[in-house]
Amino acid sequence: MGVERVQEIANFSKETIPEEFIRTTYEQPALTTVQGTVLEVPVIDLSDPDEENVVRAIVDASSNWGMFQVVNHGIPHETVRKLKEVGKAFFELPPHEKEAYAKSPGSQSIEGYGTKLQREVEGKKAWVDHLFHKIWPPSEINYQFWPKNPPSYRKNNEEYAKHMHGVVDKLFRCLSLGLGLEGNEMKEAMGGDNMVYLLKINYYPQCPRPDLALGVPAHTDMSAITILVPNDVQGLQACKDDHWYDVEYIPNALIVHIGDQVEIVSNGKYKSVLHRAKVNKEKTRISWPVFVEPPSDLEVGPHPKLVNEANPPKFKSKKYSQYCFCKLNKTPK
Repeated sequence: MGVERVQEIANFSKETIPEEFIRTTYEQPALTTVQGTVLEVPVIDLSDPDEENVVRAIVDASSNWGMFQVVNHGIPHETVRKLKEVGKAFFELPPHEKEAYAKSPGSQSIEGYGTKLQREVEGKKAWVDHLFHKIWPPSEINYQFWPKNPPSYRKNNEEYAKHMHGVVDKLFRCLSLGLGLEGNEMKEAMGGDNMVYLLKINYYPQCPRPDLALGVPAHTDMSAITILVPNDVQGLQACKDDHWYDVEYIPNALIVHIGDQVEIVSNGKYKSVLHRAKVNKEKTRISWPVFVEPPSDLEVGPHPKLVNEANPPKFKSKKYSQYCFCKLNKTPK
């Protein structure tokens, strides 16, 4: 044990929160959120038979926002409901059952149950506990980090992973075509069928001072793309034109973030989105992002077809594992 979980702290915090959770004034949601405006990020219908239409919408959203929501995406609502049901049930287990899946101290792996993820500037903490494990490909899966309770956890997660492929392929095809590349080239640049799907469950307990704390501080995702489903408690915020806005919750939509690797391969045409999560006084918020990532030893850099004398590379090529290490440890890239 030894590590204090936010879920436990929340049980004893009725009016105040520990000092280390109080963000600096330039981060506190109450002081930095544009009030009364919900950001209506582009909503894209993936079932639109006009592919050019879909490509245009995804290019526009990825270039100007770095984030969009997709509807009619082909993942059955029941599959998503079951994914959420078992994830929520895991976090409602007694502490000792959850600790069986805890990351061991000093582990290089990101997988497992935990609280702290990266080196936080100024020693501040985020109001969140999490569970990470890979759900694809089978060769990368380590079932020791998959909860055995509730019993349907594995089945429901495998079902979700199976349906995820269609969405991933469609998104990469559109991102690729939007750059003037062949439909498969963006996916191939990320490792093709060896891409890894890393699931994270973020569990943000009720917080007596949501005006002062953050569930996750401002960041861009290291992944290629992130595909996220939240519960119905609004909390996602995106930075647009240097201002923070609440992102509208749309039932049954998937939220897509452009991650750093797509920004790199596109040589900056697509932008990874700066976002953060706030917390709620009355309700627990939970989200299920899947980080679609290159294999750890794959070198990722601007696509050769997108670089020339007039458009030199804006990023260095780097192994994905090295990129992640630098970003998590706040060392120069």
